[in-house]
Amino acid sequence: MIYLAHTAHWQFVGLISGLLAWILIVTTVGLNEWRLWYVADVSVISSGVAWVGIWRACFYSHALPKTENCWSIGISDHFAPAEIPAAQVLMVLAMIFGLAGTISAAVAMRMVYFAVEDRRHIRLVFVLAGTLYVLTGMFCLVPLVWNMRSVLNNSTIDFPPEFHLPSAPVRQQVGSAIGVGIFASIMMLISGLLFLCYRFAWQALSSESPRDTRDPLRGPWTETTLAQKSELANRDNHGRDNPAFHSEEHFTNVQS
Repeated sequence: MIYLAHTAHWQFVGLISGLLAWILIVTTVGLNEWRLWYVADVSVISSGVAWVGIWRACFYSHALPKTENCWSIGISDHFAPAEIPAAQVLMVLAMIFGLAGTISAAVAMRMVYFAVEDRRHIRLVFVLAGTLYVLTGMFCLVPLVWNMRSVLNNSTIDFPPEFHLPSAPVRQQVGSAIGVGIFASIMMLISGLLFLCYRFAWQALSSESPRDTRDPLRGPWTETTLAQKSELANRDNHGRDNPAFHSEEHFTNVQS
């Protein structure tokens, strides 16, 4: 049996970090505060600010029947700038890849924290988990930076009339969703690098290689050593007589 638990403490941290980062990515996708859209006319938008996300635009109003009013933004809407449909696609891919990466990382840690008989798949699982984590971080980081750049440039959006939003706001501000998403992306990239840099996965040999007790992947072969000692003990017992038995037989003959 091979135990590698003592070699993968940082990878365990990477698994926890990757799981938390994936939760934050899902949260980022659901948040509307990607852009804070400040307007001068507060006759409809009572608060003077609207929240523009990648799926919907919302604002509070006392002039409309609903207090909170939201309008959906579809991937095929002609008024949406390129960064919004791209974010819709890439963020969904980030959620899928992040979930797959977390599952792969959990399988990798299971192989490390429990006995491993076949080492041929250790490298594959660790590389797969690290690659998925890195791809997740990149899929998430690209649309976030793209949308942040549009906000900093105060780019316009030609909203339809039913949105009650001007195409050019007074000013824009980066929303909390972008900050959360960038933080999650960095965490995800770090987790991926931790799994890709796990050195024992790159030192793993095929199961056909001869056993070497000095191999750091194999550790002490306790069971084999005990078995050899047991075999030697049985061999000694069968190969020669018990000295205690001879002493007892000799003492009986003297008495008689």
